[in-house]
Amino acid sequence: LTILIIGAGICGLSTAIALHHHHHHHHHHHHQHHQHQRPHITIIEQSPALSEIGAGVQIPPNATRLLLRWGVGRFLRRHVVEPHASVFRRWCDGAVVGRAGLMPEIGGWFAGEGEAPYWVVHRADYQAALYQRAREVGVEVLFGRRVVGVEEGAGRVRWVGSGGEGEGEGEGVMVADLVVAADGIYSEGRKAVLGDKDQPPVLTGLAAYRATIPAERIKSEPETTWMLDNNIQNGWLGPARHVVTYTITGGEAVNVVLIHPEPSDPSTWKQETALDDMKKQFVGWDRSVTKLISLIDKTLKWPMMAGQSLERWVSESNKVVIIGDAAHAMLPFMGQGAAQAVEDGASLATLISSMSSRSELPAALRVFQELRIARTAQVQQASFVNGRIFHFPDGPEQRARDEAMRAEAEGRHYIQSPNGLSDPTTQIWLYSHDAEVEARKAWEREMREKSAKL
Repeated sequence: LTILIIGAGICGLSTAIALHHHHHHHHHHHHQHHQHQRPHITIIEQSPALSEIGAGVQIPPNATRLLLRWGVGRFLRRHVVEPHASVFRRWCDGAVVGRAGLMPEIGGWFAGEGEAPYWVVHRADYQAALYQRAREVGVEVLFGRRVVGVEEGAGRVRWVGSGGEGEGEGEGVMVADLVVAADGIYSEGRKAVLGDKDQPPVLTGLAAYRATIPAERIKSEPETTWMLDNNIQNGWLGPARHVVTYTITGGEAVNVVLIHPEPSDPSTWKQETALDDMKKQFVGWDRSVTKLISLIDKTLKWPMMAGQSLERWVSESNKVVIIGDAAHAMLPFMGQGAAQAVEDGASLATLISSMSSRSELPAALRVFQELRIARTAQVQQASFVNGRIFHFPDGPEQRARDEAMRAEAEGRHYIQSPNGLSDPTTQIWLYSHDAEVEARKAWEREMREKSAKL
């Protein structure tokens, strides 16, 4: 079985590692299945090299559980910070209005058999760790090749060289039994799956300024030095806006995300003026926020895009499947975008390795699609709702929200929260999920139903 993965991002690399892991660990038990002992896995990536772009990203227990199982830990662990809590504050004065405990509570509750901590990391370190593990297990990654078309009927992928030293000159075609398109929001794979009715993610009317600030700069200011506590992630909730800070790269830097309304088209944005524009958006906020903003010397403004739930991720021919942001781009307000991509890879790899012959591929892909569309659609929705809850204008809704979060803010026992990040039922649903176990159970159900029909 030849598998071509488009995209060496968090999703594509995770999927490759998972496929290798499952074929390594699964087939000792099935000597009769020699014919697909190990799929041949290649990743094709448009960038000439691994990207340093991005800022902080959350790795919640539903993702760490899988990554640690796949042996990524020894490349990743040294770069992460393990926050003990997320603390939510009032925009104007920083008064605490909510709190989500993370480690050790969350990491302990949801560990199950193995280990499932709550981590945050710089995206570049995350991707590099996955790349190192993928190389270690022998996955081939071809850089500097940009996919320009996917023909779903034949499983053919056309690419052109995207420059870079000696890499990806010219153009070419690659053919595989299965094309896994982990190629992000502007996915070529999605066009192949949906045919002429592509449904790309849309602008949500929100934008984020993202920046990282070196720890020493933050330490030098009395209003901000407290933010260097590795144990706490901070969020300020305000009218139509919110700000999140947490330490990354082992505590050497603070990641800052500032969300605000932005109806204009991103093609009109000028990154040169982003710094001044950002300052204007948060005038009158808590002094520690405005001081923090004054320490930022460069920022990037990102449009917040989100997809609608798609009815299919698998092409008619069963030769192309879309995963990750290509299939379910979501707002970042549950910290689950990357984690759902890792779950996708786990689920797909589990199902592919469970097949007893190639003829079962359509069934495996169908089960994958049913499982993952259902879950990711709900996570997309929860992320959207949480953004609305964070952004209430001052007034009755905001007061009711803060009142409902008061027990958690005061460190008392609480049983529910309007904030999805601290709501226990939501935490259980997100963090205790084991995508491999769910996929295995679903495949067993599928096999039982099939034998019942025979």
